[in-house]
Amino acid sequence: MLVLFILSSCTVDKTDYESEINTAVPEYFEFKEAVSVIKGDYKISVEALNGTFYKGYNEIHLKIINIATASGITAENVTFLPVISYKGNNWATCPNRHIPIYKEQESYYSGYAVFTTESGTGTWELNIDFEKEGQKYKVSLPISVKEQVNKNRNMALFTGNDDKQYIIALIAPQKPRVSENELVAGIYQYNGEYDPETPLPEPSEPAYTEVKGYTLQLDPRMPEPSMGNHSSPNNRDLKQGEDGLYHGVVNYTMTGNWTLNFILLNTDGKIVKGTVVPPDFTPGVEGVKSELHIDILF
Repeated sequence: MLVLFILSSCTVDKTDYESEINTAVPEYFEFKEAVSVIKGDYKISVEALNGTFYKGYNEIHLKIINIATASGITAENVTFLPVISYKGNNWATCPNRHIPIYKEQESYYSGYAVFTTESGTGTWELNIDFEKEGQKYKVSLPISVKEQVNKNRNMALFTGNDDKQYIIALIAPQKPRVSENELVAGIYQYNGEYDPETPLPEPSEPAYTEVKGYTLQLDPRMPEPSMGNHSSPNNRDLKQGEDGLYHGVVNYTMTGNWTLNFILLNTDGKIVKGTVVPPDFTPGVEGVKSELHIDILF
C-alpha cells in the first residue's frame, strides 16, 4: 500500500492540454448488473453504474433475490467487503460501506467501494455475507476494476502532515456544466491493513474510515498556459453532510482543463495537506498547483 501511495502522488511534469481537451467525457445514469452468482435459493446480484467497476468511487446496489419468486428480499447480518489479493497471499481492502443500507422501496442494499487501483496489479473480489432463516451464506465474486476514463471522477492518495494516509475521491458531477456545480467527494483515512493470515476484518475493524468534520478548501483554476491560471467566483469549500460525503460548489466559467486545488483542514483548523495557489494571472505560463490537487476535464 505504501508503494501505491507513493506512485499515486507523482505528477507528470508537462501536460498535453490539446489532446486532453478533445477527450470525450462519459456520463452514466443507469445501474446495471456487474456480477452475480447463485447461492442456494438465492441470486446475489451487484449493480454499478454502466455495469462496470472503475478505479475510484463506485456506488453499489446489492440485491438478494429469491429465485422462486424473482423478488428482492431482506436478510440479516448483510456485509460487503472488497478485497484485492496480491502474489504471496497478501491482501488489502479499500474504503467501503461494510454494512450496506437497505432501501425498502427499491429492494436493494446500498453501499459503495473506492477501488484504489485497477485490476492487474492484483485480483479484486467482492466478499458478501448474509443470513436468512437461520442459515449463513457466504460468496466471493471475482470482479474486474477498469481504469477511470472520466477525469471528473478522479481521486488523490496522499500522506498528510500528520503522517496519516488519506484518499479523496470525486463523486459528482460526472459531467460538469458551464455554471455553478455541486461538487461532491468522499474523504477517507487509512488505519492500517491486517495480517494477511488472519480472517477478513469485522465491521468494527475497518481498514479505512470516513474522515469526520474536516474542511476541504477549494480553489479551481485553469492551469493551461493560454488560460493564465485564472479562477472563478462563487466557489464554496466542501463540508461534510449527513450522508458522510463532502459537499461544496465549483463554478466552471468555460469548458476545458481545470485543476481543483485543495487544502485539507482538520477539526482544529490545521492544514493536513495542501498549499495556497498564487493569485497571479500568468498568460503563457503553466499555472502553479497546490501540493494537493485533482485535474479534471469537461
